[in-house]
Amino acid sequence: MTTRQACCSCGQLRVTCDGEPVRISMCHCLECQKRTGSPFGVQARFRHAQVTIAGQAREFTRTGEQGNQVISRFCPECGSTLYWTLSGDPDLIAVALGNFADPTLPAPRFSFHERRRHAWVVVPDHPDMKHEF
Repeated sequence: MTTRQACCSCGQLRVTCDGEPVRISMCHCLECQKRTGSPFGVQARFRHAQVTIAGQAREFTRTGEQGNQVISRFCPECGSTLYWTLSGDPDLIAVALGNFADPTLPAPRFSFHERRRHAWVVVPDHPDMKHEF
């Protein structure tokens, strides 16, 4: 079984994920743009049973564009957002893909909030890519 570890910038907060993610997706919504400081965010979602969290996190809760509560967890020392949960998908934990520092992770298969996608952003091209709203 594959085990991957993601961590914040200072290393205080860590997430260990066992097995493959349920899905990897990119999101172009304005809130992900604000959260990452980038024109999109990329996340790997895992079932709770696959995830072990170590270190201290602070929480920030907001309402997403679809009406779900999004609870982001970030390091109180360096401020890196490492993982989050969504009230509409309570069995999963989303982990920011870049925090894995693992270029072998597969490309996203879903692209969300396409209407907010910056025109110059290129979405990975493969036959099963799903584009939504």
